[in-house]
Amino acid sequence: MDADLRDLLAFLTVARAGGFREGARASGSSASRLSESVRRLESQLGVRLLHRTTRHVAPTEAGARLLERLSPALGEVQAALDVVNGYRDRPAGTLRLNVPAVAARLVLPPIVTPFLKAYPEIRLEVIVEDSFVDMLAAGCDAGIRYDERLERDMIAVPIGPRVQRMATAASPAYLEARGRPEHPRDLLRHACLRGQFASGVIPPWEFERDGEIVRVDPDGPLLVRLGAAKDLAVSAALDGLGIIHLFEAWLQPHLDSGALVPILQPWWQPFSGPYLYYPGSKHLPAPLRAFVDFIKTGAPGTGEDRLESR
Repeated sequence: MDADLRDLLAFLTVARAGGFREGARASGSSASRLSESVRRLESQLGVRLLHRTTRHVAPTEAGARLLERLSPALGEVQAALDVVNGYRDRPAGTLRLNVPAVAARLVLPPIVTPFLKAYPEIRLEVIVEDSFVDMLAAGCDAGIRYDERLERDMIAVPIGPRVQRMATAASPAYLEARGRPEHPRDLLRHACLRGQFASGVIPPWEFERDGEIVRVDPDGPLLVRLGAAKDLAVSAALDGLGIIHLFEAWLQPHLDSGALVPILQPWWQPFSGPYLYYPGSKHLPAPLRAFVDFIKTGAPGTGEDRLESR
């Protein structure tokens, strides 16, 4: 019984992603093409492989058994093909990274251009995703996350500045009208521009000084989804709508220009920078290996005080 390798790959992609649209996004294909491949495979095998609903796709018992055996087998095929890649003068292929918006904005810009200039035959795909996802199921080779959100059994390599801070700031007009907070708890009497995770959780603002940690949950006129929508909160802060609490590097241009004024600066809490993480295995795809080596050897923007990979 013959089955086309492309159809097997399509089934694997959809099953891992949990849907045809999600699989299309992860693979760069189209949902209709993936659906056609899966239907063709089911017809050839004479068995249904996926339960389909309007909102979700899940493997049948037969599909789950196929997926269990297929994943390592196709992984070995990819690894075998990639061994040949190692004999090229320069690595080639596609590298897919899953990153939060803050990493896309603050970590990757000084790294991406020199990396792609050094490896012109590598194509980099960056998927920006602020909710915590299964990086492998999303069809990515590696991801960038902060230490507290790293998945288990992953290899982590420091990337980007090793020390970052959350900054609190407001426009001169706002401070003139409402006054300047002198303690984090004073924020409870101010208009604050808040962020919300995709899960619906609104994280408190956390401050630290001389070992004292203060968490506050202030109210305000604007709530935005954490990630790219933070630019809307920054714009509102610049317009004097309220106080913002965000990555210092994100606000730095506005702090430098004076459009935003730092407040509660002695309370700004430092934390460790993000990590590039990927599955531990003896063989890495050539594009990923090139990227890891590029980061380890001191890529621009990775910081002087890099930690050892774990």
